[in-house]
Amino acid sequence: MIVQTLSGSAGAGQAPADQAETGRTFSGVGVSPGRIIGSILLMPKAVREPAVGEQLVAGTSAEDASALLRTAAKAVQTNLTARSSSASGTGREVLEATALMANDPMLVKAAVKLINNGASAERAIWDAAASVAEMLHNLGGYMAERATDVLDVRGRIVAELRGVPAPGIPYSDTPFVLVGEDLAPADTATLDPAKVMALVTSSGGPQSHTAIIARALGLPAVVAAVGVDSLTDGTLVFVDGAAGTVLVDPGGDEVALAKAWETTTAALAVFDGTGRMKDGHLVPLLSNVGGAKDAVKAAAAGAQGVGLLRTEFCFLERDTEPTIAEQVEAYRGVFDAFPGKKVVVRTLDAGADKPLPFLTDASEPNPALGVRGYRTDFTSPGVLERQLQAIAQATEGTEAQVWVMAPMISTAEEAEHFASLCAAAGLKTPGVMVEVPSAALTSASILEHVDFVSLGTNDLTQYAMAADRQLGPLAGLNTPWQPAVLQLIRLTVAGSRDEGHNKPVGVCGEAAADPALAVVLVGLGVTTLSMTARALSAVAAVLASMTLPEAEQLAKLALTAHSAADARRIVREKLPILNTLGL
Repeated sequence: MIVQTLSGSAGAGQAPADQAETGRTFSGVGVSPGRIIGSILLMPKAVREPAVGEQLVAGTSAEDASALLRTAAKAVQTNLTARSSSASGTGREVLEATALMANDPMLVKAAVKLINNGASAERAIWDAAASVAEMLHNLGGYMAERATDVLDVRGRIVAELRGVPAPGIPYSDTPFVLVGEDLAPADTATLDPAKVMALVTSSGGPQSHTAIIARALGLPAVVAAVGVDSLTDGTLVFVDGAAGTVLVDPGGDEVALAKAWETTTAALAVFDGTGRMKDGHLVPLLSNVGGAKDAVKAAAAGAQGVGLLRTEFCFLERDTEPTIAEQVEAYRGVFDAFPGKKVVVRTLDAGADKPLPFLTDASEPNPALGVRGYRTDFTSPGVLERQLQAIAQATEGTEAQVWVMAPMISTAEEAEHFASLCAAAGLKTPGVMVEVPSAALTSASILEHVDFVSLGTNDLTQYAMAADRQLGPLAGLNTPWQPAVLQLIRLTVAGSRDEGHNKPVGVCGEAAADPALAVVLVGLGVTTLSMTARALSAVAAVLASMTLPEAEQLAKLALTAHSAADARRIVREKLPILNTLGL
């Protein structure tokens, strides 16, 4: 449901939750298009750690505190069990596992022992859970995966003891707009897109986890909308994920826009499998995937191939490197989904926000500028070579056209070394990611050694603007609409054409999923675009409304704009189809 009728909303028949906010607009960054009206539910604040050494309150016995703890643990278990019965897939599995842990005898017994020694119930469960989680982590394998469940349960039990909402996605029988400071990766496991109508956060940026999840799920989303988390549950809002606005107490105009979006979503539900412009210029539209399930869905959505296979799914949440055989099986599932089509495999992009205990150093003072991506071969040689062997073996017996690229390449020397590793493994089409400004500036030299480059606009923007892409206050800097970033893309394309190279330049960063920016990218000379499968039809529709010369003219306007906001505004004004489609 895109529109909740005013009579059927959570605040129906009542005064607005905050009269002073009526009609107020919160402005943020639109990261996923859509226009909806719905009542909000707030993400509960993170549970604050009890004071170190906190003792039982005078007059409270250890027996009473232990009884309160057991009651709280049982209440958490009951709540999670009830929620799991109406969930499905991964969400149900997460809830069931957490429910079992909530009343785990070992955890409760450890906490009661601490209470008997004088600790408060809150402090006791906090410390007991930390010890149990550490023990499970040290056991490794499946047991190590349960450590996260213990820490989740800890927060829920403390919240129950305090009488405050539990952390995580709030539960509701009816659809709602989820509002909070930001979403943690773990929160998304229980996010039900059938219940969550839109995402709005007061923090985060256009490349934050919330933004990426919203685009993948096709949910309208606005991030960095400062102050929006000051609203109260039940407040009726209009969310415009393209404009980046949230309006309290919407009226008739907003209702009309939301209803029009319902029609648009139906019209954009199908991509015919061919990306082309109005004058016939072909722009292959590929998909970013993170495993075989994603690949199957992308193929069903009409993707013309895979522009980015994130291989981290084989390595994350493990204490040891996966075997070559394990990797072969995982990659082959993706290749089989795209017979005869291109599949671009990115080698392991570990480090920074994706640390691996067997490969990366968690004590690095600045992980984003540290040993990550291709650079892990400096400190842990062999992992990359074994991965390339696995990719090569996985190609045997498949019809996919497999290309391989390395992330975090900074120099032509590194590109040459990676190409040599690919050749040794029997992989014929090596390439590199352009995420570091130095790679964009020297793309001509880099392309002397590899066959293609793919622009990772998320990191390229972060490094070009020296702005952490997760920080809400820096959202204005951290957008690929920045003229400086567009100039780096232009220089990358120019390098691909030096000395008759004319080698492919793709974009696999989130910028490709923005229909307006996709037009600019093609105008700059980018040859392929790769995005979440849900964005394919919208990008295809907008590209089909423009000729290549028109796109080139828009690219020139964006390059010469004084700011990212100006670049975006100028281009969008020249694309009336965006407003028609609500994009």
